Amino acid sequence: MSVSVRQAGPADAAALAPVAADTFALACPPGTGPRSIADFIARHLSQERFEGYLADSERDIRLAFDGDEAAGYTMLVFGEPHAPEVAAAITHRPTVELSKVYVLGHHHGAGVAATLMSATLAAARERGATGVWLGVNQHNARALRFYEKSGFAIVGTKTFLVGQELNDDFVMEQAL
Repeated sequence: MSVSVRQAGPADAAALAPVAADTFALACPPGTGPRSIADFIARHLSQERFEGYLADSERDIRLAFDGDEAAGYTMLVFGEPHAPEVAAAITHRPTVELSKVYVLGHHHGAGVAATLMSATLAAARERGATGVWLGVNQHNARALRFYEKSGFAIVGTKTFLVGQELNDDFVMEQAL
């Protein structure tokens, strides 16, 4: 199969929501309760939420395909971070948050994530960002290896709420 990436548009909300629902649990730390995961998905990864994200000019969503199957997506959020600990940790301005990087499990190892990351970083550069940051759970070894391989370095920490469970994340950043 061949991997391709394109910017998502309003008609893609219906394709993005199931990919998001299927991949979110992969990023959660071991022991995260199913109720917390379901709550997060319902609040943040529904088709309606993606319709809103796609209409927001401060967001850019990239959709990856392996052949003609939607295989993953990323979401950039432009602007300054709202969390004081993140704002203090990052050093490159203007910055953009790489809010979501998810690839369906059966596409892991097929080059989807690397192709998607490359296209997403190019989109951030095109919009004028000089740095990109992300939060990743401290126990997500697979994601940490991928982000380090992609040029990110740990610059701080923050917390992330999944349902009612507070998780510890690393803040990672790279210059563009």
